[in-house]
Amino acid sequence: MKRLLLYTACLLPAAAFAQDQPKIDSSYANWYYEGRMELYDQLNDQPADILFLGNSITERGEWHELLPGRKVANRGIGGDNTFGVLARLDGIIQQRPKKLFLLIGINDIGRGLPTEVILNNYRQILVKLTAGLPKTRIIVESVLPMNDSKLAYDYLKNKAGKVKALNEGIVKLAAEFRLMYLNLHELFADADGALKADYTKDGIHLLPAAYVDWVAWLKTKKQL
Repeated sequence: MKRLLLYTACLLPAAAFAQDQPKIDSSYANWYYEGRMELYDQLNDQPADILFLGNSITERGEWHELLPGRKVANRGIGGDNTFGVLARLDGIIQQRPKKLFLLIGINDIGRGLPTEVILNNYRQILVKLTAGLPKTRIIVESVLPMNDSKLAYDYLKNKAGKVKALNEGIVKLAAEFRLMYLNLHELFADADGALKADYTKDGIHLLPAAYVDWVAWLKTKKQL
């Protein structure tokens, strides 16, 4: 009995530690994701000069109209996260774009994932992209700020510190992989660091006119 009690006592710290660890929600393959993938899988053989990869912020951009005369592929999926992007890179690589813009991470923050988990996924994404697309110019973009005063959902509010920490990690990864990093806050953030009120209706997504300014800004940065 004494040995059993001693053994149980030894297990308690480990069990308590395990309970303290944050739950990692790695899900991504909902009905919308799968529907978009059914479409994208049929388009992977089409060549692209420019490919935009990300979540709803990317998906909502009318890139092909904003960049007339260019072969543009929009590979945004609403609600996607770093787990979802990592899972669909084979199709991206198959398309062999000349230039790729990567913007992902805000949905990971929204579901409360630790920064180190997001950055680990980000690292894996860059490892696979750089290995599979050695001739592609990969541009890494910062995660956009949010505007708390316009956000309808409390779980998304007060995430500015998380956004900053994630972007700081992304900057380091871009440097490590020798990739171009673009700080979108230069364009989209107001003096307080929030998403500019005239660029958003819900505090997280961009209004159509914002994409016009985005493309113009990318051109001033000589990335388009």
